[in-house]
Amino acid sequence: MSLNHDESGKRWVQAQVEVPGTPEEVWDAIATGPGVSSWFVPTEMRADGAIVCHFGPGMESVAKRTAWDPPRRFVGEGQMGPDGPTLATEWTVEAQAGGTCLVRVVHSLFASGDDWDNQLEAIERGWPAYFEILRLYLTHFMGETGTLLPLMGMSLEPAPKAWERLTTALGLTDLVPGSKFQAPGGCPALSGWVEKGNDPGHPLQYLTRLEMPARGLCHLFAMPMGERVLLSMRMYLYGADGAGALQRDGAAWTGWMQQNFPFAKP
Repeated sequence: MSLNHDESGKRWVQAQVEVPGTPEEVWDAIATGPGVSSWFVPTEMRADGAIVCHFGPGMESVAKRTAWDPPRRFVGEGQMGPDGPTLATEWTVEAQAGGTCLVRVVHSLFASGDDWDNQLEAIERGWPAYFEILRLYLTHFMGETGTLLPLMGMSLEPAPKAWERLTTALGLTDLVPGSKFQAPGGCPALSGWVEKGNDPGHPLQYLTRLEMPARGLCHLFAMPMGERVLLSMRMYLYGADGAGALQRDGAAWTGWMQQNFPFAKP
């Protein structure tokens, strides 16, 4: 992955992933509001062509659909920040042999300098984890509607220490892909299998497939932010059981995270 640019001033980054499914099935996952919400962030694909991604309270990304060719390609355009240039995002789906598709996203803009290069590269760095969630969603939960339970906490400890404390509390210490896990007492029910984690290249990250609190996926990571460390735990829970689990256990999980990893000031 790298930032590309040419003499015209165009600058772009891209990411891709091979996923199971027909072009139509994959299109439903990347080009409909319920589909995108089931592996990314809560998203609306409005009838007027607006694409609205809700990253958190007061954190909305709004784009306008400018090209639409299902199930192969669509493009959305929005502003790169309040005073930034127009960012075009192109999604394509290409059928591959063996019942899979290649999904590719390209973010591009025109700029006279490198003022926005860091932001483009940050966008690019975020896609591998989300694309892994997309791949697992299409592998295990294709067509099911997902309910997102986002949890965040903070720690003043060094990142490895904060990560160790979180993963120990969840029963995820030193596990490798394929391992079964179950959280010990002291936190709401959580169990499942490790899909990705304990990776030397990305040591502060786990991706798990859940059986409790409902069938789903959970992405966990730790990220230093100045003098503090952000701890993120995002559960994607599927079907009616997932919606019920959010209603039943959502407040308990939020309270557990706030109690153990409060947003303390440095």
